[in-house]
Amino acid sequence: MTIIIVDYTNGFLSSFQLPKHVKVTPAEYFSPNSNPGYDSTSSLQMASSPLTNDEAALAFWVVAFASSHIGMSATRSFIISTLGDMASSLDLVGREEWKLPDWWPGDSSGGDRLFPDADTAGRQIYRAGYTAVSFVTLGSAFAAYLTASSGASADVSVNTLGFVDDMGSDARFLYSAYMGTAALSFGASIASLFNASPLGLMPNFETQSSLSSSGDKQLLPDSPGDTLGGIRRDDSLKFTARGLTRITRHPLILPVVPWGIATSYLAGNRLCDYVLFGGLAMYAVAGCFAQDLRVIREEGSVGTVFKPTDSAEEGQQLSGFFQVTSFLPFGAVLDGRQKLGDVAEELPWLEFIVGTSLGWLLEKRILQSLHELTA
Repeated sequence: MTIIIVDYTNGFLSSFQLPKHVKVTPAEYFSPNSNPGYDSTSSLQMASSPLTNDEAALAFWVVAFASSHIGMSATRSFIISTLGDMASSLDLVGREEWKLPDWWPGDSSGGDRLFPDADTAGRQIYRAGYTAVSFVTLGSAFAAYLTASSGASADVSVNTLGFVDDMGSDARFLYSAYMGTAALSFGASIASLFNASPLGLMPNFETQSSLSSSGDKQLLPDSPGDTLGGIRRDDSLKFTARGLTRITRHPLILPVVPWGIATSYLAGNRLCDYVLFGGLAMYAVAGCFAQDLRVIREEGSVGTVFKPTDSAEEGQQLSGFFQVTSFLPFGAVLDGRQKLGDVAEELPWLEFIVGTSLGWLLEKRILQSLHELTA
């Protein structure tokens, strides 16, 4: 509890642990005209919480988003199995008429069928539910953020040209540094979509020419996963550390950490900004750590690896991937497990540069949209 003591006679405000976001003007809030019952000698005002109702609602939805995702990921093997059994009991599995588009690169187990078996059906339904929970919790958090930020004045005001209004060179430097951080974070995450990883979203693809030149694989014309362009999906290659995964085994999610910190400042440097964007940054760290913990304890599936305990080969490949990669960026490089030269050679530079440029534009657009929505 924060106790605020107002000395109206001397015209100043003294307090114990007054929260930074609470702005008090004695002449406006404690004058006899605005408060008829005011005691001109002294007054005792008490604030019961450093969070407003809107900020508390925002914090609730951010925690709900993070905890539901980490919880669903930690128990997804059980959830997928249960959903698969339910799909089988409802006769949804094995229907030939339910197929993926011809251009979609299917995998070797299910081909182009949507629900070829109970396990695949469980995964597909799980993904749909996971997306729905994300939409509800994160959408509610964003709505609460807009409400909270509408009533709070931003310390940083970004205009449509991307400059900091009415601030000195130090603030402009900070703005540029944070914008660069956000853009690079976008670039890393976008580039990771072209850098296959067992903990990422995208599988690995190879073309006819690359398969033929390797000499140890043959592309069968009728094999599942072929496309009209001669591209074949090969999920086994995602277990090989390459490019970004030599830097960190979480190249898609960990960039959310610097992005969240940077956007907290750029969006206004207010408590509500740090609750939302800083909360997403903490969620990224906790979520990635939870993935690592499940692999270390052999407790279940992670990323795009759904059956490490059922498949000895897949489990060994996943374990091998973890042994040569690191959680912290460049950790495996510093301790000698990876070489910086290999990183530089294999990094998807074009995708990273394009992603960073796109990230700068996206960040500016995000900030402008937030400013417009809360103006």
